[in-house]
Amino acid sequence: MTSDFVTGAPFFPDFTLDTVDVPGGHLRVRTGGSGPPLLLLHGNPQTHAMWHRVAPTLAERFRVVCPDLRGYGGSHKPPASADHAAYAKTAMAADMAHLMSALGHETFRVGSHDRGARVAHRLALDYPDRVERLAVLDIVPTLEHFERTDMAFAMGYYHWFWFAQPHPFPETLIDAAPETWWHAHTSREPKPPGFFAPDALADYLAAARDPAAIRGMCEDYRAAATIDLDHDRASREAGRKVACPLLVLWGEAGKIGTWYDPLAIWRAYAAAGVAGGPVPSGHYLAEEAPDAVLSAFEAFF
Repeated sequence: MTSDFVTGAPFFPDFTLDTVDVPGGHLRVRTGGSGPPLLLLHGNPQTHAMWHRVAPTLAERFRVVCPDLRGYGGSHKPPASADHAAYAKTAMAADMAHLMSALGHETFRVGSHDRGARVAHRLALDYPDRVERLAVLDIVPTLEHFERTDMAFAMGYYHWFWFAQPHPFPETLIDAAPETWWHAHTSREPKPPGFFAPDALADYLAAARDPAAIRGMCEDYRAAATIDLDHDRASREAGRKVACPLLVLWGEAGKIGTWYDPLAIWRAYAAAGVAGGPVPSGHYLAEEAPDAVLSAFEAFF
């Protein structure tokens, strides 16, 4: 196994990499450990590999399940569509509910980052009897982002609006130089050379070179700007909130805590307790500050 350049630890030791069928496709999933089930959902432009610095330690106490979201990595990638329904967070959340049932876990905890946290938010709304505890990293709800859009958000998260342009415009540009795009996209916050561990980086770049994965990523963002907002507004009007305890973390060097009061925002979307705070990192919390994330996760879960 290749070693992680920061910790010297092997990449997902004692984890198994499999493919699990769900309605409409399949999910690439890495699992390990024993104990209460803990589902970890990754962000963009990454894969489940983003959890490699925290998953092995969590596996000492939990049965850790790390899938690639639909449209990402080695999971199924539905085609683009006019309504983007295949990438609605309701559909992506359903994948995760089916996955956990297939693995024998009817109730479970969820840790999530970035796009995966948007899926996790919907998972908690749509399957409240199954999600026992939820942690979201470096996001506020999608609806809040769009309804609060100002110059800072439009410039800082310009990719939300670019990726959401009609298919295949953004895909064509990214596919022309996928690795150049990936490195530029992930270097918007300063990082030391060689920040991403070799095994993780290889997985991320393999996905970036796959036109179907770039299409899936863009469809994810198109859904966020259209059908997801319809679903989120309907949930808000119906008074549906996250029913389980909620942990909210964000990178203190990133944008979320600068633009918003994350805890105050999430309290409006949660029916139970909301706890959390900043982590000494930028956007990529689990890779930049794994010890802080582990400490928060172990205490919360």
